[in-house]
Amino acid sequence: MFDFRTGARRPVNDDARAERLADAQALVQRTLARHGLAAPSQLPGTHGLMDVLQRGLAPQGGATPPRSDPRRVEVPDGARFLSATHRGKSGSRAFRTYVPASAASDPAAVVMMLHGCTQTPEDFAIGTGMNALAERHGFVVLYPEQSRGSNAQTCWNWFSPNDQHRDRGEPEILAGMARAAMEQYGIPPDRTFVAGLSAGAAMAVILGATYPDVFAAAGAHSGLPYGSAKDVASAFAAMAGRGPGQQGTPSEKGVRTIVFHGAADATVHLSNGDIIARDAERSAPSPSLQTTRKGTENGRTYTVTSSIGPDGRTDMEHWVIDGLGHAWSGGRPGGTYTDPRGPDASAEMIRFFFDSKDTLK
Repeated sequence: MFDFRTGARRPVNDDARAERLADAQALVQRTLARHGLAAPSQLPGTHGLMDVLQRGLAPQGGATPPRSDPRRVEVPDGARFLSATHRGKSGSRAFRTYVPASAASDPAAVVMMLHGCTQTPEDFAIGTGMNALAERHGFVVLYPEQSRGSNAQTCWNWFSPNDQHRDRGEPEILAGMARAAMEQYGIPPDRTFVAGLSAGAAMAVILGATYPDVFAAAGAHSGLPYGSAKDVASAFAAMAGRGPGQQGTPSEKGVRTIVFHGAADATVHLSNGDIIARDAERSAPSPSLQTTRKGTENGRTYTVTSSIGPDGRTDMEHWVIDGLGHAWSGGRPGGTYTDPRGPDASAEMIRFFFDSKDTLK
């Protein structure tokens, strides 16, 4: 067994299991306290801790609202918001596809959007405003839906070892879904992108790391780095900012990555965004030019660090936003877990994805 605190191997016996469970329970207590929640008098065992972890990853901002009504998603004349199911060798997932009226016959790209815990594709579409951007720029949007059978809080299972590798688990399903859309709409890999929030962001990072032949770039909002957790205890450690970061190189080629993280995020520590950006910079072509700029929007300050490659294209962009918690920056108030003050993460991600590409209409 691997000791996440010391990095040493230790034998699997009853004492080791008890110590490991105690470590995870202590992390649960600290996580609950950080959110102002009372710890139960009797903490759960390992199975119950998984449920606590899933609930802990749900974006904060008050009580979880009801699941979104699909009828709330506005679909303009000529556009389509389709429902389907993709089946791969590792299982199946339902998904929605937004095909804008502006690109009914010749879409510019495919963008996969991975929702956070407790969210739905419809909710995420509303909150991010991505459909309006798709209409403006002519690209197709895929919204995969996590099943409650696979995760009770509809979190993508970024912390499960089976869901962190190529040709296995959820990465296999999602990459297969993207490939099917690419074939259907005639989109090549250099115009296929993935982004997500929280657990969805962690899965977007996994997809960028394990399928660089499918996705050209990834966007991670309030997410966690590749390989930052292998079980419940290490997941809590990563969320609290004590994770080890990337554990080995999953592929020889990295993808361009844009990172958003709130400096006031009390659910996923800011250092996780730093590690995602660091890993993306390490895998980018060299030499590169690093730049930093500061800005203000609606009274909120932010810092943007960029890594520009030898071809003049930005390979990594890292946004740290003061005062932003665990919510989508610049999101629409009709969706859940959004902060409308900005800056607009959706618009900035699309700009980054199409950087130096003559594909936006």
